This record gives sequence, C-alpha cells and structure tokens, in this order.
Amino acid sequence: MIARLKAQNVSVFSCTETVFRKISYRDRPDGLLAVAPQQRRSLSDLKMQLADRPAPFLVVAEAIEKPGNLGTILRSSDAVGVDGLIVCDRCTDIHNPNVVRASVGTLFTVPVIEADGLSALKWMKAQRIAILAATPHAQREFTDINMTGPLAIVVGTEQLGLSDLWMDQADIQARIPMCGVADSLNVAMAVTLLLYEALRQRRMRE
Repeated sequence: MIARLKAQNVSVFSCTETVFRKISYRDRPDGLLAVAPQQRRSLSDLKMQLADRPAPFLVVAEAIEKPGNLGTILRSSDAVGVDGLIVCDRCTDIHNPNVVRASVGTLFTVPVIEADGLSALKWMKAQRIAILAATPHAQREFTDINMTGPLAIVVGTEQLGLSDLWMDQADIQARIPMCGVADSLNVAMAVTLLLYEALRQRRMRE
C-alpha cells in the first residue's frame, strides 16, 4: 500500500510508535493514518446529484448531539444506499474523530450536507421529496407507510425529538411500536429500522 501511495505522489511520513499512538486517536491503531481536506457539499450539489434519480432517498438528522449516534446513522445510511444525509442545525462536528470512527469510514462514502433546518425544509419541498417525521407520538406505524417514492426520513435530537418546524411541515408521521417499558429507541437504532423498511419496500417494487 505504501508503494501505491508513493506512486500516486502522496507524501508519506514515518514516526515513532509513541507519536503515532498519540495522533491516531484510537486504541490498537493499524499503523496507517491519512490526512486529507474536509469535503463540503451544499444543497445545490445534492440537487445536481439527484437529477437522474426518480425516487431520491435521503436522511435528515436534526441537532444530533452524540458523535457516536451520528456516525452510526452514517453507517446505516451507507448500508442501504441512501442518496445523502442532511445534517441540520448541528450540535456536533461531522468531522469529529468519534463520528469518523463510529461511521467506520462511511463519512467518506455517503454525501453529507450541512444546512439550517428551514433551508433544508424549503429545498425538499421544492424538490417534491416527501418528509417522513419519526416520532413516538404518530398514529401510524412505520411498516404501514409507503416509502417507495421520493423520501426523506427525518429524525431529531436524542432527548427531545424533532422540532416543531419538522413536525408541523412533515408529510407523514411514523412511529416504531414500543411494547415494553421504554417509550423510545436510541436515535441511530430508530433510523436503521426505518431505513431497512424503506429498502425492503423499494426492492419489492423493482
């Protein structure tokens, strides 16, 4: 791998094990560390990407606080092949090392856009993308909802859920049934369930 990097004119440096463990920001580092420019995408970039997609499939994460949850949402988004993740009103840096680590590198495979909630909402309305708000207070269960068309699954903060902005403007509200004592799931787990139901429906329609 080192030879391949050098052949592509990538600068390669070596350091002592002590220094490497300090800068790698993780336990049991593999021995390689890359430094690269951060990627910044806009809603305009996403519009161009979706130009040939008849049924765009997006995730919107509003004010997610915990880097591990945001990283796991990225990992699940990559697993089902979403077209993009829109991070609204962020509470954690998407390039936080814990986000990168929890995403298992999928931060670099899923198009990520940062925007304020109102701009993202107006953009999706203009693109005629249905907004599905995940909330434990919805009447309909997520398995009863058609997710095969242009769709954005929207989830909110770990503690408070979605803001009124998204709840009031959502085209659909969906809940995940809770049959035990707890009244909600971890936000990343909830996103994963919703994403795989959407994937199941879309595959059945093909």
